[in-house]
Amino acid sequence: MTNELMNLQEVARYLRVPVPTIRWLRQEGRFAPAMKVGRRLVWDAADVRAWAEDQRERSLR
Repeated sequence: MTNELMNLQEVARYLRVPVPTIRWLRQEGRFAPAMKVGRRLVWDAADVRAWAEDQRERSLR
């Protein structure tokens, strides 16, 4: 089983937020963990989806 990876631009597009927002959330420790592949940061797509779902649930409380 292979994991789908998303780069910074793909994550921002998926979440419909600007790239600097993802950078800020990551810097603040408030985003899904990233890993480095070469010089690039990538995220496991399942982690990004889980983070987004968690944020949605928190907003409904």
